Amino acid sequence: MAAITRADSTTKALWRRRLGSALRTALACTIVGFTTLYSPEHLRHMPAFPAFSYVTTILILSDATLGDTLRGCWHALYATIQIMIPSVLCLWLVGPDRFTADVAAVVVTLMSFVVALPESTPLMAKRIAFGQIVIVCVGTVVHGAKTGIVMHPIHVASSTALGALASVVAMLLPYPRLAYHEVKKSSKLYAENASEMLNHFVKAFCAQDNTAALDSISEAKSLFKAGAKQLLSIKDKQDGMLWERPQIRFLKPNYKDPREKLQELEIPIRGMELALTSCPSFPVGMIDEDLKDVLQSLKAEIGLKLEQAKCYASFDATTAPETEKKCKDKSLWSLKAISSTEDVPASFFFYCIELLLDGLPVAPNAEFVVNETRETHTEGSNDSQNQNKFKCKLKWISSSLFLLPSLESLVFALKCSLSLGLAVILGLMYNKENGYWSGLTIAISFATNRQATFKVANARAQGTAMGSVYGVICSFLLQKSVNFRFLPLLPWIIFSSFLRHSRMYEEAGAISAVIGALLILGRKNYGTPSEFAIARITEASLGLICFIIVEILFQPARAATLAKAQLAQSLQALQDGIKDIVLFADQKGKPTPTALRDKQKRLKSHINELDKFIAEAEMEPNFWFLPFHGSCYEKILASLSRMADLLLFVAYKTEFLSQLSERFGVSWKQIQKPINDDLELFKEKVGYSLKCFEEVILIKSLAVLAPERQNRNISHDVESGRLPNEDVPRTLSPDEEEIEEILSSFLQHSKEVANSINSYDGEEKHLSQTVLVLNGLGFCISSLMKETTKIEKEIKELIKWENPTRNINLYEISCKLNATYPK
Repeated sequence: MAAITRADSTTKALWRRRLGSALRTALACTIVGFTTLYSPEHLRHMPAFPAFSYVTTILILSDATLGDTLRGCWHALYATIQIMIPSVLCLWLVGPDRFTADVAAVVVTLMSFVVALPESTPLMAKRIAFGQIVIVCVGTVVHGAKTGIVMHPIHVASSTALGALASVVAMLLPYPRLAYHEVKKSSKLYAENASEMLNHFVKAFCAQDNTAALDSISEAKSLFKAGAKQLLSIKDKQDGMLWERPQIRFLKPNYKDPREKLQELEIPIRGMELALTSCPSFPVGMIDEDLKDVLQSLKAEIGLKLEQAKCYASFDATTAPETEKKCKDKSLWSLKAISSTEDVPASFFFYCIELLLDGLPVAPNAEFVVNETRETHTEGSNDSQNQNKFKCKLKWISSSLFLLPSLESLVFALKCSLSLGLAVILGLMYNKENGYWSGLTIAISFATNRQATFKVANARAQGTAMGSVYGVICSFLLQKSVNFRFLPLLPWIIFSSFLRHSRMYEEAGAISAVIGALLILGRKNYGTPSEFAIARITEASLGLICFIIVEILFQPARAATLAKAQLAQSLQALQDGIKDIVLFADQKGKPTPTALRDKQKRLKSHINELDKFIAEAEMEPNFWFLPFHGSCYEKILASLSRMADLLLFVAYKTEFLSQLSERFGVSWKQIQKPINDDLELFKEKVGYSLKCFEEVILIKSLAVLAPERQNRNISHDVESGRLPNEDVPRTLSPDEEEIEEILSSFLQHSKEVANSINSYDGEEKHLSQTVLVLNGLGFCISSLMKETTKIEKEIKELIKWENPTRNINLYEISCKLNATYPK
């Protein structure tokens, strides 16, 4: 009941926030409309391009806070300064009377390239600058010799300034919407959400039957999406908060992102979910009444920590207040080593409880972890560090002096300049008077990152058509009351503000829809509304066609193809992480335990890229290609995400064990040897499987293998299934029996290690810490093997989807690859 009430209150707050944003946008557009339609003549003629005032307002104010608005105004000023001087110089050199359509297209292309190239220029400033370039050049073509060399760019700048000023005024009335308060509220909601998830997970852990446990787990899982949205909201408002409180940026160098603080709560909670979903049955075998009491006490203590998180997560404090630990010394320190594999998930659950209570471990300094390795590599590491520093300095100097732009910024600049140049020339050729709209339509839609081209273009086309049709209908209904035509805009602006949050139209379609109506109902003296609407829809379509053509030329690869390649890269990154699992780097060339965190971050970045490509591939049209198997990719993505989480927990545990080795010195090397053997076996099996998955994924078509093998005169015995150069196991991923065998061996060796540690150090606290860590490490490696098996199943289905007429055997395909392309 409490969850339903909280969900209802969250929904109402969301609607109030979106309605408030829509009303502010409507107020800003009203200010622009009254200024350009009803203000004194000398003021009315200064912003000679009210259409661009509306565009600036929509860009700056849509779903913005005060900090976002101030930042948007700075971007508008920055763009205006960039364009004013080159525009005046260009008009003076060429002359307005010689400014033809061809010259305008060339000037737009060159100026857009110069604006788009610097990586330091914010995207908002680039979009506004693109729009100003289009208006200056096309306006000069339209008005010819009457164009003022200085006054024409000033009119464009005045139109931009009007939109920015209207945005600030609308944001301040009746009271400002502060990003600081938004972050504070989202942080509080996230802490409450985490507290509720913790309650559900503890309830599931103590459940007496499977039904009750699964119900609690399901309720907790439903809260993860809400938590992710709150973290995303904090991320979006973070820059705005720094604009509202600049002292945070300059006076607090150790300021910590609130999102990072809150993610420290999320990681252990995700681990608790992994543990509970791995429990074979409920009630959990190892839990008794004493442990239940301890668990409830720990839950109450963590609840106090979450209450404090509501207070400090969004404020300027760089550290969290300390919590008193009353029951810790008599709680988990009573846990002993386990021998049953069924108790491993429960032990990992307790480890996550401890992690949630104490906070995430800070990565230890590698200097005391790998003294021997450092001594043998001092000279080489110094050279490597000097080279890295030199490369960083060279990159900074080149970017600062604008000498060596990156490939990404160069491609972006070429795409923007060619799209705008082509759109302007085609727009002027079709309709000289309305040639602005082909360029303006795409000028405000560019993005530095890859985007779903067809979806964005489709959303903009539909939004333009809807807004134009709405404007024409309102003009027809109010043709006898011209002075009241602006009133129907207010509900349309509110509707479009909500439209930006829809999956179908999103921001691109919503902005096009509101601008389409504003250009008809918010201006005068542009001709017949219906004719203008048809002309503008046609011009917008020309611009979008140019946008699509240039995007395809520069990025011909489909998102489905990129998703497949990114999957292979993610598997490679996962292999690298598995290889770096070590307990102690005592040999030359061995990675340090702390290196695993870096590999995990790299894997996480690859998984995020894969997620983006999957989302784009599901939205792109199939044409004559095979439909994208989105469900299969989603399952692989889920397994990879869980494996990335598990790698992070492995990093925490190996770091702890490395620090433990400092306590026992040389003796630790003999103690850890059996565990290292189990880890090496695990790494061999999982690493080999992932390598085969990567190779199979990269095959363009299975039909290519047979002709290639015939050309190389490679034969194999079909009956025995043996191939030349075959020296690999029969199965790709470990089966349940192998997983159980490796885990049992690991638990047995962990028990021996715990006993050895107890003989060196009889303190119960240190022993139980080690037991928790070793049991948790066993859970992680077994879960990693299980997820590898799941990935194999999904990859097999994916290959079958691409080759429906073939019987798929990944082992056989891998052997054929090894025989055809020997290493």
